[in-house]
Amino acid sequence: MKLIFLTLLVIIGITDSRSEQYVVVGPADPVIALAGEDVILPCSVKPNISVVDMRVEWFRSDLIDSVVHLYEDHDDRNTNQSQSYRGRTKLNHEELQRGDASLKLSSAQVSDEGRYKCLIQSKSWSGNATVDVSVEAVGSPPVITVDGFDQSGGLLLQCESEGWYPEPVLEWLNSEGVRLSSETTETHRNEDGFSVKHTVTVYERDSKIHCRIKLKHHMLETMIIATSNMFNLWTTSVILISLAVVLSVNAGILIAVFTKNNRKFDQRLQNQKMIILQGHAFKNTHSECDSGC
Repeated sequence: MKLIFLTLLVIIGITDSRSEQYVVVGPADPVIALAGEDVILPCSVKPNISVVDMRVEWFRSDLIDSVVHLYEDHDDRNTNQSQSYRGRTKLNHEELQRGDASLKLSSAQVSDEGRYKCLIQSKSWSGNATVDVSVEAVGSPPVITVDGFDQSGGLLLQCESEGWYPEPVLEWLNSEGVRLSSETTETHRNEDGFSVKHTVTVYERDSKIHCRIKLKHHMLETMIIATSNMFNLWTTSVILISLAVVLSVNAGILIAVFTKNNRKFDQRLQNQKMIILQGHAFKNTHSECDSGC
C-alpha cells in the first residue's frame, strides 16, 4: 500500500514538474495598432508544444463584455463573443500545432485599445499572458494657409489637420529645424478623433516653414516658403489701404462740402420763393385798394 502511495506521489510530482516547465509568453512591449489596419497580438507557449487539444481564450481584462475569441474542442466557439469583435478575430490553427496562439485582429479601431489576456489551458496546467494594445489613428495631411499680416508686417500662418488619435503634437519649424512657438492653438475631439489648428507669425523672408504633426510612432509634415512676394503683398496692402483711407476722407469732405453748399442753395432758393410770394401778396393788396378803397 505504501509502495502504491509513493508511486502516485512520484507520478504527481513528475506531472507537476513538467507543467511548471511550460510558460505562456506575450510581447514585452505594448502592441501598436494603426487604425484601419490588421494587427497581430502575440501569444505562445514556451517551450513550443502543440496547443491544438487545449483551450485558448482571448479576453479583455478591462471590459465587462470581455470575450474577444474562444478556441475549444478543436474549433472556434464565439457564440458569446463581444459584439465589437464579431468577424474581426482569427487564430491560425496550423500555428496552434507549434504552440503559437497569436490572435489576428482585423481593421483595428480606437475602441480596441486596452489590455488583453491570452489564456491557455490543458487538463494538467494553465497559463496566461498580458498584451497591452495601443491604437493610433493618423489624420489628414496638415494644410498651411496664409491668414494675413500683423501690424508690423509679419506673415500670419495657420496649420490645421483632423482625424488623429490620440491627441497629436503640432510643431512649427524654421529652415534650420528650430521650433517656433505657436501663438494660438485649438484642439477639438469628436467621434473621428482629434483636430488641431495652430498659428504662428513669421518675419524671415524667403524661409522654409514646416508644420509637423506627430504621434509616438507616426508623423506627417508639410512646408511653405515664405517668399518676399508674400511680404510685398503686405506693403502693397498697406499702400492700398492708406490710399483707400485718403480717398475715403477726401470723398467724405467733398460730400460734406457738397451737402453744405446744396443746403445753402436750397435755402437761398427758398428765400427767393418767399420774396416772390410776398411780392405777389403785396401787389394783390394794392390792386384791391385801388378798386374799392
